[in-house]
Amino acid sequence: MKNRIKYTSPTFLLLMLGASIFISACKNKEDKANTNEISMKEKQITFAEKTHALDNNDNFSPDGKFLCYDTRGTVYNDNLANCKSIEKVEIATGDITVLWEPPSVTGENAAPGVAAVSYHPKEDKVIFIHGPFLDEVEERGYYDIRNRTGKVVSADGKGKLTNIDMRDASLDGPTTPGAQRGGTHRHEYSRDGNRIGFTYDDYLQKDYDRTIGYMEANENSPEGYTHYFTLLLKPVKKGTSKPGELEKAYSDSWVDKNGNKRAFIGKVRSENGVDYETSLFVAEIPENVDITTSLSGDKDNYPSPPTGIKITRLTHSTTDDGIVRGSYDGKRIAYLSKDALGIKQVFVIPTDGSDRSEDPEENPKKITNYESDASDIRWHDSDDWVFSISNGNIFVSYVGNGENFGKVIPITNDNLKRGNLVVSPDGKSLAYNIETPVKEVKEGSKKEFKQIFVLELDWDTISPSLN
Repeated sequence: MKNRIKYTSPTFLLLMLGASIFISACKNKEDKANTNEISMKEKQITFAEKTHALDNNDNFSPDGKFLCYDTRGTVYNDNLANCKSIEKVEIATGDITVLWEPPSVTGENAAPGVAAVSYHPKEDKVIFIHGPFLDEVEERGYYDIRNRTGKVVSADGKGKLTNIDMRDASLDGPTTPGAQRGGTHRHEYSRDGNRIGFTYDDYLQKDYDRTIGYMEANENSPEGYTHYFTLLLKPVKKGTSKPGELEKAYSDSWVDKNGNKRAFIGKVRSENGVDYETSLFVAEIPENVDITTSLSGDKDNYPSPPTGIKITRLTHSTTDDGIVRGSYDGKRIAYLSKDALGIKQVFVIPTDGSDRSEDPEENPKKITNYESDASDIRWHDSDDWVFSISNGNIFVSYVGNGENFGKVIPITNDNLKRGNLVVSPDGKSLAYNIETPVKEVKEGSKKEFKQIFVLELDWDTISPSLN
């Protein structure tokens, strides 16, 4: 496998000089008298005729010099099953390294299916989803959300692959302790690297909806695999919940650096016993939890979490949404919810807060007033700023102390459609995808692929704009 690709173009060399984006940093863009012009450098760093999907994961390398991505949507369709490879790009040079490129079948069904990649926060390796190899299809079937595991590959381009979670969907007896029986997805390391959070879909009992879990290295991990699997929440079977019971958990992320709290959106039965609400929850994992007290289940019994997991409800909303994000100090959670006009806005709430608390400081606070839905929430490591995207443009909101709390500053102001926002470990730059035409497919038509762009943040200019 040829791993190193040297890609240089006149366009790349031009953009490496830095294309300037001038934006209005006033709170009201129509108030010209209060406008501060901020110049920032946005550059395109990938150009090949294939998708470079960041997927809103943890795509920056620990040193901030590389970005990992997958190539879904390059062939046949945008399904993860048809992703061809896991790759990284060096930000300074545009050099691409293929990290993992297995044999692949593309089409209506596909194998193995590799995608949704994230860097380890401290080590030079990445984790991603991986379906069955070609020689496993006859026994396991093709790639599916209920037919995948997590794998790690070294980020040096040598292709050293490590098995993370065992999949055991056997009907002949109990599931192997520490194994899963369906599919894990959106693998996310805790900031200390010791735990891996994920979403989960069960294969043996498909009448249960998606839920969440975590893995950690354990001496009792199944042989040949590095981590022990467990759920954080056993949902109630679809359509059978009582008021206050959860049928689904998703859009989860770590709140604290040690992996002791994982926030998520839960689909919960409302008090009338008929409707559903989507609200914000936190799963607490005690420091001394014994992951081996979890039950892996069998064909008749759904897996259950280890002893001591506590689920806390923070909001009682019908519209909470988006991948939730915890601040670096673990004290606050940013999430999306609809305002009175039905537009998704950014909210922030203390990790131990509640929308039913009599203390206003414990209640959710609406940060943005966008005219179109917010998405792609990300914290700055100072915990004073939250990034988000609305109508394809990037904004940063001040959530520190003082009278400027909630002030929203635009970082871009144009017609480009940005997505999959990530922030560098040092908080000095952003990366994201933009659908970019690369060639003419036929007369008057161009093929578009997701390309990666990086924007350097000028904090010396952003911070004074609060005044």
